[in-house]
Amino acid sequence: MIEGAAAVASELVKRWEGFRSRPYICPAGVPTIGYGFTKYPSGASVTLRDPPMNRATADAILKHFLLTEYMPAVLRLCPTIDTPERLGAITDFCFNLGAGALRSSTLRKRILAARWEDVPFELRKWVRGGGRVLKGLVARREDEIRFI
Repeated sequence: MIEGAAAVASELVKRWEGFRSRPYICPAGVPTIGYGFTKYPSGASVTLRDPPMNRATADAILKHFLLTEYMPAVLRLCPTIDTPERLGAITDFCFNLGAGALRSSTLRKRILAARWEDVPFELRKWVRGGGRVLKGLVARREDEIRFI
């Protein structure tokens, strides 16, 4: 299940985060590189002075974060997830918004209750940035819903 879920999550993250080889400031004002990384596997924060990153390195870092940080958080918070596709989609949600957002959400309650028919409605609530609905987040949630 983990391998299939990692493939789904990786596909979603790559599609929606995009790849940047050079450090940049993300909309939240944080130095970022690769597929939206704000830190490296060592724990060091990304800085604007960091050297460029190639796609192979970014792929390896993404896999590391998915398998050691985001997916374990999702499995801890939502042990009732029953398919690799669902696990991958919720892992992408967690990558995008953080485990804290999942932990305190009605989305998590619906997943724990195995009320999968209600999960799309809950995912669609998470489309705001800076107080306004963002088209990119609307599209990302719809993409995640395809796997639910």
